Amino acid sequence: MNSARTDRFDLAIIGGGVNGCGIARDAAGRGLSVLLLEQGDLAGGTSSASTKLIHGGLRYLEHYAFRLVRESLAEREVLLRAAPHIVRPLRFVLPHHAGLRPQWMIRLGLFLYDHLGGREILPGTRSVDLRHDPAGEPLRPEFTRGFEYSDCSVDDSRLVVLNARDAALRGADIRTRTRCDGARRVDGVWRLALEGGGSAQARVLVNAGGPYVSHVLAEVAGDATPKRVRLVRGSHIVVPRLYTHDRSYILQNADGRVCFAIPYQQDFTLIGTTDEDFHGDPADVASTPGEEHYLCGAVSTYLRQPIDPAGVVWRYSGVRPLLDDGASKAQEATRDYTLELSAPADAAPLLSVFGGKITTYRRLAEAAMARLEQFFPGMQGAWTEAAALPGGDFPWDAVGVVCSELRGRYGFLSGRAAGRLVAAYGTAAPAVLGDARNTADLGLLFGDDLSEREVEWLVRNEWARTAHDVLWRRSKLGLRLDAAEAAALSNYLSATVE
Repeated sequence: MNSARTDRFDLAIIGGGVNGCGIARDAAGRGLSVLLLEQGDLAGGTSSASTKLIHGGLRYLEHYAFRLVRESLAEREVLLRAAPHIVRPLRFVLPHHAGLRPQWMIRLGLFLYDHLGGREILPGTRSVDLRHDPAGEPLRPEFTRGFEYSDCSVDDSRLVVLNARDAALRGADIRTRTRCDGARRVDGVWRLALEGGGSAQARVLVNAGGPYVSHVLAEVAGDATPKRVRLVRGSHIVVPRLYTHDRSYILQNADGRVCFAIPYQQDFTLIGTTDEDFHGDPADVASTPGEEHYLCGAVSTYLRQPIDPAGVVWRYSGVRPLLDDGASKAQEATRDYTLELSAPADAAPLLSVFGGKITTYRRLAEAAMARLEQFFPGMQGAWTEAAALPGGDFPWDAVGVVCSELRGRYGFLSGRAAGRLVAAYGTAAPAVLGDARNTADLGLLFGDDLSEREVEWLVRNEWARTAHDVLWRRSKLGLRLDAAEAAALSNYLSATVE
């Protein structure tokens, strides 16, 4: 972890979500000195509240967003190769609903999906006879035909943390829980006033504030130009596992939206998402009872055994900062990204990021650096397309091999524990476990298989400070630890973290 505290940087970034951390990683790898400021925890907002997918966006084809879909489809395999521990291939089943989109439209959309972005790894589309396929068993008998296609799942918050970690390993200064209170152009540079009285300066400032992008512009950088940002709330629910096979469903709804049901953390099913315009402080976003009823109803339309909100074990909600393109409905607003550069003559440049999605964060970072290249004439070229994220330096289809090697080295690990560690850290799992020869060497056990040694590693190397950081962003063990275990972890961190 980089511990340098110089106050002069080539590039300062406000926002520790996926876009900010992606830009920090890209810039640091090009040889720039980088400062990233995040007012809370990494992925503390929108970037940990996604549907956990790396996907092309099948439904975006209906809005003719072909460039976005093409770019997203191509990124699936780039990210799968870069981070095979946290990105996994996933098959989706789309049951045909006779009263909604006709089969010819679905076939055309899936044909484009198969061919727009190029595929080398992921298998293509096929038709499914739901009367005889295991994917039909949880569904109502009237759903007899369907289609199956490929996308990928991702641990979204770990994707953010791994980008930040890679940036730090390349020299970036990552400061969490450090708010930028003000930024002013002075003598051709940005002078930043930091929370707690600190300061820094940078040649270029990047505003990757996510839902706070307009606030950063107006209140931090002093840019009074109005920006059209549309905040859209997306809510998700998690329920006990609804079926035994390993495929996901994409389900059409009568209102034109789609809903996903995805196997999650072995014992659960993730259901989402909603699209509702949001007004208020993004820090206060939460799912509403109406959204939970909507999601339960959308899935229950298809299932033999309906579900209701009483069965929800976890719910989360995030605010997507979309560019306001004038769409009449929130679900129709573009998911594409826009980069706006403000570079008055002889004044320090400001690049603001609007919109974007998890899938295209790496391409967004490349595009951001292309816009800034004129200010750094000696900067190295693009490099991230073929570079693994920390722990991802193994073949995309060799997760099982890495798990076996980990168990061979640490014979006391259960298969489940080894699988969880590899799914989080990949080939870096031995760095987490160190020289442990037995379970006792791992120190305290907080619940499930979360050990003191792992928690210490997260604090030292991944900026974890609180129990929530550990249980809901660095992992999803919050689904497994009870209240007393979570409290014990919180007390431990309060006593040990500076």
